[in-house]
Amino acid sequence: MPGWTADDISDLRGRRAIVTGANSGLGYHTALQLARHGAEVVLACRSAERGRAARDRIAAAVPDGDLVLDSLDLADLASVREFAGRHAGRPLDLLVNNAGVMALPHRTTADGFEMQFGTNHLGHFALTGLLMPALRAASAPRVVTLTSGFAWTGRLRFDDLQGERRYQKWGAYAQAKLANLVFAKELARRAAGLTSVAAHPGFAATNLQQAGPRMQGSKLMERATGFGNLVIAQSAAMGALPSLYAATAPDVQDGACYGPRLFQYRGSPVKVATPPKAARPELGRRLWQVSEDLTGVIYEIPARG
Repeated sequence: MPGWTADDISDLRGRRAIVTGANSGLGYHTALQLARHGAEVVLACRSAERGRAARDRIAAAVPDGDLVLDSLDLADLASVREFAGRHAGRPLDLLVNNAGVMALPHRTTADGFEMQFGTNHLGHFALTGLLMPALRAASAPRVVTLTSGFAWTGRLRFDDLQGERRYQKWGAYAQAKLANLVFAKELARRAAGLTSVAAHPGFAATNLQQAGPRMQGSKLMERATGFGNLVIAQSAAMGALPSLYAATAPDVQDGACYGPRLFQYRGSPVKVATPPKAARPELGRRLWQVSEDLTGVIYEIPARG
């Protein structure tokens, strides 16, 4: 039985989407397919140079595509607020919280947060909250937040979220990806009139795997991860399918997670199991409160009845 592909995406003309980290990897292929099927797509990119290159590649593939390139640095809440200020005035049908960093040496954001938790979770938490007026103005808004299989090993260390006492790069990544999943589920519980879902790509070949070794100056690990991407991983285009399914399929379930069919590792997208702890309401409430306190962003959303 053939699986779901990007060809199954319906006509998206008249819909407006924002994709964070759209300049490469999963974000690029997500933005490409949304544009190919008629959506107006805002490419939210940290690097203006790489963003322009991505926009030009998509425009070449989709000559009649409706593309907007704008600057967004999720590791800087001032940048997040400025971006949201430019885009909150029009209805927003789809927000894909895709951008992220993986297994970096210890770094901090402009606001002093541990880089992985600050970028992957807090930046997207703030962005989603600040764009809530635009989302609420759309007829059937949807928020897709990217998580990872590493969420299964993640733990929210509320006594040391910023890794100040103890930092382990893969543990910090797993914490951030669990936070993404908990956020998606908590947003689904809180927001009436909005669909919030999570997605993860399985093992997909992107530039994330090599970024950490490159920052550490480890040529050996950089080559090893590059070899793994070449030999083992599925393509970034395949890895983007769960995000695209979560963003566009009519049968998506609020609060669910979508990933690859084959052991959540590779293949066409399906609804997948998630760590039981991610669905605990008390964990969602605690993370939400901490995130509001850290970012200063308070969501203005009608509660579910």
